Amino acid sequence: MKLYKSILLIFLILLTGTALISRSGKTNDHNLADVIIYGGTSAGISAAIQSSRMGKSVMLIEPTNRIGGLTTGGLGQTDIGNKQVIGGISREFYENIKEYYDDHDHWKWQKKSEYSDGGQTRTEEGENSMWTFEPSAALAVYKQMIAAENIEVIYNERLNRETGVEIVEGRIHAITMEGGRTFEGKVFIDATYEGDLMAATGVSYTVGRESNAAYGESLNGIQLDKINRSLTGLVSHNASKHNLIPSVDPYVVKGDPSSGLLPNINEKPGLDGEADKKIQAYCFRMCLTDHPENRIPFQKPSGYDEKNYELLFRNYEARKGSLEDMYSYGGVIPWINSQMPNRKTDTNNRFGFSTDYIGGNYAYPEASYQEREKIIKEHKNYQMGLMWTLANHPRIPQDIREEVSMWGTAKDEFESADGWQQQLYIREARRMISDYVMTQQNCEGLKVVEDPVGMAAYGMDSHHVQRYVDANGYVQNEGNVEAHGFKPYPISYRSIVPKKEECENLLVPVCLSASHIAFGSIRMEPVFMVLGQSAATVAAMAIDAEEAVQDLSYDKLRAKMLKDGQRI
Repeated sequence: MKLYKSILLIFLILLTGTALISRSGKTNDHNLADVIIYGGTSAGISAAIQSSRMGKSVMLIEPTNRIGGLTTGGLGQTDIGNKQVIGGISREFYENIKEYYDDHDHWKWQKKSEYSDGGQTRTEEGENSMWTFEPSAALAVYKQMIAAENIEVIYNERLNRETGVEIVEGRIHAITMEGGRTFEGKVFIDATYEGDLMAATGVSYTVGRESNAAYGESLNGIQLDKINRSLTGLVSHNASKHNLIPSVDPYVVKGDPSSGLLPNINEKPGLDGEADKKIQAYCFRMCLTDHPENRIPFQKPSGYDEKNYELLFRNYEARKGSLEDMYSYGGVIPWINSQMPNRKTDTNNRFGFSTDYIGGNYAYPEASYQEREKIIKEHKNYQMGLMWTLANHPRIPQDIREEVSMWGTAKDEFESADGWQQQLYIREARRMISDYVMTQQNCEGLKVVEDPVGMAAYGMDSHHVQRYVDANGYVQNEGNVEAHGFKPYPISYRSIVPKKEECENLLVPVCLSASHIAFGSIRMEPVFMVLGQSAATVAAMAIDAEEAVQDLSYDKLRAKMLKDGQRI
């Protein structure tokens, strides 16, 4: 009898403990949920919301202290191309942005009637969505959307990339963070810009540019031609607007190769059309203001090195005065300063020497966390130095200095006292290689997938990848592609899931399977939100069907996406 009571007591304790785990989703540092999402980017947030709405328990793990990625990190000028293809939770976000700005309490630094956006994705009169916004507005809207759902958000937890992924019979069983916290789930979604979970799982991926021959493309590999034509005759002007004035000298001492090259210039660029492991440049999408009460003047960073801006000085000094030359090669302020509400901006790269830190990011995708922090700091110091230089240096034309010095970072946007954000614009890092690779042919409509999970509509776009010395001994930028003129096109379900033999319960909506140049079209925040929602739909349906994420009935998946307002 004693033995029976002891066994019964142990059973009840175990049962109670199991119930506690089931209700709370965690015990100590072990966390349980149906769907585990790593990366609180726009895609991760969208995926978390959809998982919750489909009745799944979900944990959203963000490696930093701020969710939203670039959408809350300065990219307030929405890049999409054709906003009619944006539906579902992504569209809902932009509708909520409009609702946010319909509240007059959210207009502190200017009246609502004084604001008019002038960017490439404009809000038309009578629209129920708004496509331009402050980072703080995006953060408030995301938090409001999350609060309405059953989502647990975990901050400041970074994946142990060395030993933190536990695989059992072809599936991720659990992932462990650097601090030891473990998350166990049925399906995992990697929504990071870097693809860290994907890589740590052992899924196939690539970094850099494929050769044009790899997928029969014309805009992928090294781009040494001044004008590149795609298979259907689309034109990419990769010399106009984003190169240096011809005849800018690359050497520390002008005309003296023995003095060495200025920073981040390559002696040999490689062969036209060939592959390389370099990636398009990163920058910060600065949120600036000219309101004197909210403006932090541009500061000269510690360790400022004038040599880093010598090409900028020489570029201004080489300008001839023709208005066409000035605009083509950067004779005016080298930025796109798009207006956001409350007298703020989304400020992006423009012209031959600008906010893009060309050549400073090659190691970033595969770098350790500590190495990445160093790279991010170097980008910040470069860009801070650039803005101080434009505003103050005597070798910058006076009219440029006067205009730039009117601006500064905003006091009320980011956590840092200097007004700079922590989110670097990771334009691309790793890209998965799955059973279907999106390519230039998909962008141009020469190939059309039969299993779409979203649509893209932006031009094939790559910022510059490198600077090099040309045959005449002068500096050239290389890698910029801007190929437009095609219709919206569908993105394959197979491009957001790995090969089945590599992992059966992982989805990758950001670092999806695409060539460098196709990714340059897909890589827009609204599209990442769309793909995040689709990835979560796949996850929930795979859990219910007890299937691998690769094996769902596409007809059933399609019906659910359409029911939820997706446009595919």
